[in-house]
Amino acid sequence: MRSSGGGPDEFSVLPVNPLTVPESISALPAPTPGGTNLSDPNPGGVAIAALGGSESEAFAGGIPTSDAALVTRASRYGADPNIRATLASEDEAFRNRRTRISFLGFGGQDRYFQAYARQALDAYAELTRFRNLGVATPTAPPAP
Repeated sequence: MRSSGGGPDEFSVLPVNPLTVPESISALPAPTPGGTNLSDPNPGGVAIAALGGSESEAFAGGIPTSDAALVTRASRYGADPNIRATLASEDEAFRNRRTRISFLGFGGQDRYFQAYARQALDAYAELTRFRNLGVATPTAPPAP
């Protein structure tokens, strides 16, 4: 019973704080689409705290202040606001050029791994190469 849509699952979104009921209907605040609500005024801060950060960490335009210098440096030649859509269409075109169309009814399957097989790294070969160079490497799981 999974949703086929791209939206959020309304049953998996739970407020952290208990819901509050006002004394009267006239005390209800006006709706603020995209704004905060009474039971969860700082959802971004709560998510940051859950991941080990500080709930009070300030954001500038959706970017943590601790990452502002990195983002400024990375975008020094400009940043495309539609980069995700551009990359998605370029990736789809690349995969379509690199893979064959199946005439057996399998044409609708994702061909990601088939298209990018030549660009994939052999993790264990790289681990061995780095260890042979004297680079300190963490342990790795046993080879399959």
